[in-house]
Amino acid sequence: MSAAGPRPWRQAWHEALYGPSGLYAQHTPHEHFTTATSPGLVDVLAEAVLALMRREGLSTLVDLAAGGGELASAVVELAPDITVRCVEVRPRPADLDPRIDWLPSLGGAALPDALHSLTGALVLAHEWLDNVPCTIAERVGPALQEVCVGADGTESLGGAVDEAEAAWAERWWQQGERIEIGLPRDEAWADLVSRLDDGLAVAVDYGHQREARPETGSLTAYRRGGLVTPVPDGSCDLTAHVAVDSLEHDRLVLQRDLLRELGLVPAPPDHALASTDPGGYLRALAHRSAVAAMTDPSGLGGFWWVLRRVVRSSA
Repeated sequence: MSAAGPRPWRQAWHEALYGPSGLYAQHTPHEHFTTATSPGLVDVLAEAVLALMRREGLSTLVDLAAGGGELASAVVELAPDITVRCVEVRPRPADLDPRIDWLPSLGGAALPDALHSLTGALVLAHEWLDNVPCTIAERVGPALQEVCVGADGTESLGGAVDEAEAAWAERWWQQGERIEIGLPRDEAWADLVSRLDDGLAVAVDYGHQREARPETGSLTAYRRGGLVTPVPDGSCDLTAHVAVDSLEHDRLVLQRDLLRELGLVPAPPDHALASTDPGGYLRALAHRSAVAAMTDPSGLGGFWWVLRRVVRSSA
């Protein structure tokens, strides 16, 4: 990573994740923290995505920030009729199912030019926006000053945020001593939605709404499964929760509520099955355990699903 002096957190964050020596050039997210695309959980996520697609009459899945294609692989196994395309900064895995298309991305907010005019598609941004770097600012009297960071994680204050960022903060994050200005996330999301001519855009992420913003922000770092001090050196995943209510949306719903709505929370398996079909009983228990993890209010069940339906006129 660069040995330069303090830089705005947004710039340092982007380089630390997406630069030539950044985290995503060297590692996968699963090496650092558990996600809904981790083994044992991804099938539940795939079922939820497919249930939404069937409900909306959609036949193509675009998986943005697709990682190693774990979700895409689960989807094609469950529903071979679905067309699946992954968009990801890392190269296509050599062993990925040939039915899955792979579109390279630059990372962060940047979307490939080839991603456009999508029809009949569900575009899923699963844990994408929390990794879109944004300006971090602190309140100094009535002003908002940008927070800068050195290569070792030492912070200092820079100049005032620009007018657009200040306006965003005035509208969406009026309280708290430290804030993450979500304007770059709003713009990235709007860009993604604009690539759809007909379909459903879905963002899934940890987030917050105006009435429950974190007082001191939410910038967090993970390394090898543990929380560490955020340092922009490419050794850890850097993430901040998303101001979900500032995103263009038709609906905001918690993951635990959506899975129940979609009928994906199973009843306990019949104990008699343990005698007649021990393997089936164990599989049912494992599936129920995975669903419990995906609906846990203190964990993945606290994810927000941001839904935006797009139907553009052909006139």
